[in-house]
Amino acid sequence: MARAYPAVRRVFLADGDALAAPTNHLLHLLGTLSGAFPSLERVSSYALPANLLKKSVEELRQLRENGLTLLYYGIETGAAELLKRITKGATPEAMVTGLGKAKAAGFMISATVILGLGGQPYWQEHIDGTAELVNQVALDYLSTLQLMIEPSLRAEFTRKFREPFHEQDDRALLLEQMRLIERLNPPAPLVFRSNHASNALALAGTLPQDQLELLSRLELALAGGLHLRPEWLRGY
Repeated sequence: MARAYPAVRRVFLADGDALAAPTNHLLHLLGTLSGAFPSLERVSSYALPANLLKKSVEELRQLRENGLTLLYYGIETGAAELLKRITKGATPEAMVTGLGKAKAAGFMISATVILGLGGQPYWQEHIDGTAELVNQVALDYLSTLQLMIEPSLRAEFTRKFREPFHEQDDRALLLEQMRLIERLNPPAPLVFRSNHASNALALAGTLPQDQLELLSRLELALAGGLHLRPEWLRGY
C-alpha cells in the first residue's frame, strides 16, 4: 500500500492512545514508516498525561530521534477540581511534569483547552488555572475549543459536577477567551489559534507579541463589531 502513496510527508499514529504502546514497538513502527515513505518529514501522535508520565525522558528522546516529532495534548483545563470532575486522570502538577519531559526530549507540542468547561459558576477558576499551567510549559501551539454538549450527555455533566451544569453563552465564552489571553505569559513564543469549528470567533496570532491585537479583536466582537460563526455552522 505504501507504494501507492510515494509522496507521503506526514503520518499520524491513530488513534487516541498510541503513545501507550511499548517504546520498542513504537520504534519498530517508526522505522517501518521511514523505510516505506522516503519523503516522510513528520510523524505525530496524541499524548495522554499518563503516557508522558510512564515513559522516561530517554524513551521519549529515542522516539523523537526516530521520527516522532509532534505530540497533540489535551490540557482541557488547568483547574484541579475541574480535572477531577471530568475524570481527566491527571493533576495540573502531573501535566506540567509530563509536558516538561516531552519538551526535554525535544518534542513539539500542540495543546488544546476547552472554553466553557467550568460552566457559569467555575469559569474564572477554569481560566486562571489553565493560564497558570500553560505559563509553566514551553508549548509550541495552543488552541481553544468551545464546549459543545450533545443533548444525550447533559445528564452525564450534571452527574460529574454533582450539580446542574449551566453552560456559558457566546458572550461569556468571549470573556473567557479574553481572560485567558490576558493572563498568558508563555516562557517561549506560542502560536495561538481558535480556529476549530466549535469556536464562535476565529483568532490567530503568536503570543506574547500579538496579545494586544487578539484582545482588541475580542473587544470588538463583544461590542458587536464582528460577526460570530452561526451556531448551525459549528461542529464538534
